[in-house]
Amino acid sequence: MSEHPIHVSLQASPQDASSWVDLARRCEDAGFRALLVSDHPGSGPSPFTALAAAATATTTLRLGTYVLNAGIRDALLIAADTATLDVVSDGRADVGIGAGHTPAEWEMTGRTRPDAAGRIRHLIDVAGAVRTLLDGETVPAADVGAVRDVVLSGPRPVQERVPLLVGGNHPDLLTWAGAHADAVGLSGLGRTLPDGHSHTVSWTPARIEASIAAVRAGAGAVGREVPPLEALVQVVTVTDDRRGAVTDMAQETGTDVEDLLAAPYLWVGTTEEIVEQVRAARQRWGISRWVVRAGAFDTAGEVIARLAENS
Repeated sequence: MSEHPIHVSLQASPQDASSWVDLARRCEDAGFRALLVSDHPGSGPSPFTALAAAATATTTLRLGTYVLNAGIRDALLIAADTATLDVVSDGRADVGIGAGHTPAEWEMTGRTRPDAAGRIRHLIDVAGAVRTLLDGETVPAADVGAVRDVVLSGPRPVQERVPLLVGGNHPDLLTWAGAHADAVGLSGLGRTLPDGHSHTVSWTPARIEASIAAVRAGAGAVGREVPPLEALVQVVTVTDDRRGAVTDMAQETGTDVEDLLAAPYLWVGTTEEIVEQVRAARQRWGISRWVVRAGAFDTAGEVIARLAENS
C-alpha cells in the first residue's frame, strides 16, 4: 500500500452567515484539506446549502458532506446536489455517504429503520448509483426501485471524477468501500445506544486492524490500490500528561492505556506528541487523513503547521 500524504479536515456547522464564511476562510488559510458538514435532518443544517455558502468565500478549500444518510436520501438528488456544489465551487466538491444510524431521522421522514445488514445493503445501492450518475452513466430503474432509468444530464460536475467517501464501521461496508470508494472514513463507532445518538466504541488494535483488513480485502478483490483511509477524531485533548488523560477512558472501554493512546480516534498530548501519533498511525495502519470537529480548530491548525515544517 502506497503512503498517502497526511491531510486534516474540519467538520463544522454554520451558526450564522458571517462566522461561517469566516471559518471557511480560516480553514483555507490554515491549510485544512476540506470543510465538511454532517447530515442530521431535524437537528443539523442542510449540508449542501452550508457548503455552497462556504464555496463563495474560498478558492482552494475542498467542500464535502460527512456523511450523508443514505437511508433517507435519494441517489439522484444526492448526485444532483453534489454536481451543483461542484459547479458553484469550481470543482471542489467531495461527497461522503454513510448508512444512517440515527433512528429519529428515519422515523421523521416516514421510513422504518432496518437492521444493520439492511442499512448496509441500502447504502451500497445508493452509493453505487451516485457514483454511476456522477460519472455520467445511466442507472437502471430496477437497481434503485425507480419507474424509469435514472440519468443526470445536468448540471454535470466540473471534476472528471468527484471523490466519493464511504464512512462507517461495518465489515461489509468497509469491504465494498475498499473496492469502490475514493476514500474510506473510519469512525471507530459501534452499535447505536438507546438515546439514538451515542455509540459503543471499540478502539483496540485488533478492531482497528480488522476494519482496515476489510478495506484491503475489498481493494485486493478488484485489483486496485487501497484508497486513502480517513479517521474521525472523537477526542482531542492537549495535555502534558497523556496517560493520565485517558486513564478513565481506558477503564470504561476495557482498552489498555498504550493501545488507546495509539488509536487514531483520539488526539491526546502536546502538539508534538499528537504530530508523532499521526505519523505513527500512518506508518502502522496506513491512515493518512484525519477529520476533527470545530472545537479542535486551533489544535488541528498547529498540527498542520508542524507537519508542514517537518515535511
